[in-house]
Amino acid sequence: MSSESHAPAPAHGQQQNRFAAAYRVLEEAIAARAFPGCAFGVLAQGETVLLDGLGHFTYDDAAPAVAAHTIYDLASLTKVVATTAVAMLLCQDRGLDLETPLGELLPAFILGRDPVQHARRVTLRHLLAHSSGLPGYVELFRTASTPAALVRACLELPLEAEPGTRAQYSDPGFILLGKAIEVFTHQRFAVLVRRRILHPLAMRATGFHPPPSVRAFIPPTEDDTTFRHRRIQGEVQDENAYVLKGVAGHAGLFSNVSDLLRFAQAILQAGTPPGAAGQQDAPAPIFAPQTVNQFARRQEPEGSSRALGWDTPSEDSSAGRHFSPRSIGHLGYSGCSLWIDLDAKVAVALLTNRTWPDRQNQLIRQVRPAFHNALRQSL
Repeated sequence: MSSESHAPAPAHGQQQNRFAAAYRVLEEAIAARAFPGCAFGVLAQGETVLLDGLGHFTYDDAAPAVAAHTIYDLASLTKVVATTAVAMLLCQDRGLDLETPLGELLPAFILGRDPVQHARRVTLRHLLAHSSGLPGYVELFRTASTPAALVRACLELPLEAEPGTRAQYSDPGFILLGKAIEVFTHQRFAVLVRRRILHPLAMRATGFHPPPSVRAFIPPTEDDTTFRHRRIQGEVQDENAYVLKGVAGHAGLFSNVSDLLRFAQAILQAGTPPGAAGQQDAPAPIFAPQTVNQFARRQEPEGSSRALGWDTPSEDSSAGRHFSPRSIGHLGYSGCSLWIDLDAKVAVALLTNRTWPDRQNQLIRQVRPAFHNALRQSL
């Protein structure tokens, strides 16, 4: 894992002129302390048309400036860049069946439950679609101090709804999905993600566990006064992921904008031969078109915006008004986002540490749609 950037940035002045409205949104957000700084980029028709950074790591006058290649804690973007992406490839290999009950891979999920029939019906598809009936978020780290204890606590969580009847975004669901994938492949999750996603796509700035030599170049996410009692910088912010030693299906990945656009390019160019016109720097295709289409379709229950792993635009979406219905994206609690328009062949990555110095500020909710609207209008 290094801070190397792959995509060449367009001339700075040209970027600011063409995307002046989007720059204005971000500059005003920094001034309003929505976040101290951000890195951002746009991929359009196979070309990186915007790649830049604004602001600083923190609000201190002497804090380092954010650059286009600055690495951030992706938080829940891990769910799509790592966990969902691996699941896509395992399905594509015709090895993984999404109708497989979770209990077949993790039998402890069923043991001792009442009523047990609901747990038996939870499938990998339910986990990906956030319709398993598991709760959204639980502070498992309060009582579980080891990875084994936290996974066991996750396995024992009561279902709050019958599988398939309620859409509830669930961190525990993706913790268990990551573990199920490990059992299915007989490989450690971090090794699998590196072998199937990061290495083939040459995402050299992406990975779990940033080495000590890199951590000072990553913006801090929080001044933790309640759990770790220290400044969180270069280590995963999510406490459950921290107890899991920084590697989990729901959080833990670090990356920069350039690598995320490279990942988005692999999604957008699914099935396109490398080296096609306008795509000379494209990585070798790893996703088939039918795989992308399968995972981009909305899932039950009716009314859910969730596809398989991915979210899709809905009313008041963080993607703004101009992403087509055939778009997929995801957010990260730390202030990151990735949206990919499969029809327009456009991808937008925004990385921030909006949780610095604490988690109270919610201005990112207004910033994201305004930023995406300004960008798409400029395109």
